Amino acid sequence: MFPKNTWYVACTPDEIAEKPLGRKICGESIVFYRGNGGQVAALEDFCPHRGAPLSLGKVVDGKLVCGYHGLEMGCDGKTVAMPGQRVRGFPAIRSFPVVERYGFIWVWPGDPAAADAGKIPHQDWYDHPEWAYGGGLFHINCEYRLMIDNLMDLSHETYVHATSIGQKEIDETPCKTTVDGDTVTTSRFMNNIEAPPFWKLALRGNNLADDVPVDRWQVCRFTPPSHVMIEVGVAHAGKGGYDAPVAHKVYSVVVDFITPESETSHWYFWGMARKFNPGDQALTDTIREGQRKIFTEDLEMLERQQRNLSAWPARDLLKLNIDAGGVQSRKILERLVAEESRPGESKGEASGTRVQA
Repeated sequence: MFPKNTWYVACTPDEIAEKPLGRKICGESIVFYRGNGGQVAALEDFCPHRGAPLSLGKVVDGKLVCGYHGLEMGCDGKTVAMPGQRVRGFPAIRSFPVVERYGFIWVWPGDPAAADAGKIPHQDWYDHPEWAYGGGLFHINCEYRLMIDNLMDLSHETYVHATSIGQKEIDETPCKTTVDGDTVTTSRFMNNIEAPPFWKLALRGNNLADDVPVDRWQVCRFTPPSHVMIEVGVAHAGKGGYDAPVAHKVYSVVVDFITPESETSHWYFWGMARKFNPGDQALTDTIREGQRKIFTEDLEMLERQQRNLSAWPARDLLKLNIDAGGVQSRKILERLVAEESRPGESKGEASGTRVQA
């Protein structure tokens, strides 16, 4: 259950630096590669000759060459050539709108006529001298909405991440949820507390004392189809909290792009953009490794949660006030999917085109 007329992060540029990449997104098997001039292209991962995966082929002079019998495909999905054969009359396979932006490659798996590159969410931190970014990718065997639930309700940190970012004050501090159009926001502000281990590391990384009380904040924002940006940080207590001057705080945005693969699996592009000490690459590497360990803990919990839900699909689950962010996000997704399913609206079956960045 996922909307298709929208942009999803498909991969990072390094994943297609040397050879084509096959990846299933929203149930669609897609091959990503660089065509003429280095432009990114995305085609159905299906050779029209014998059905072989085109992702097992190679790129030659901007054309995707099937690794089975050498059929050459153009970026528009049309057959170009094949050794000793006449193939230009073959029907085109599907191509997908694709854009390279903000250090990611984005794909539109729905109706290509509706694709608008202007709808890719702007990332303030990208290629900005005041920011540093580090991240990674996980493949997770659970429905993508479970990850949205996880990120919109950070009360689990006290238990799942007890040794890194969890603390009892998260449970003790009420969380506020608001909805503004298609944006759902949950926020929690904790004052005059001890910083947990991860944030003590961050304070030291910005040359700030880590043994004094801090004010901590968590502001989670969901936007469709499955993007969650989380403003996080701590400031020395009494200096203004979230609004404290940069000299007294460490401020970051946890970047979460969640791309459905199937009904029970997804691709999770995670990272942290920080607005302090951006030139320290060693700090970037340390924070990335800390995040990787934290998200690995989420991965185990979510995959085992999915196994339980698949084993007992008819069981009702409790909904509490801490679940409001995930519940409201799901309502938006249900509406968008319903809108795409209305009679007369395109389901994205036509051949698409590349969208220039």
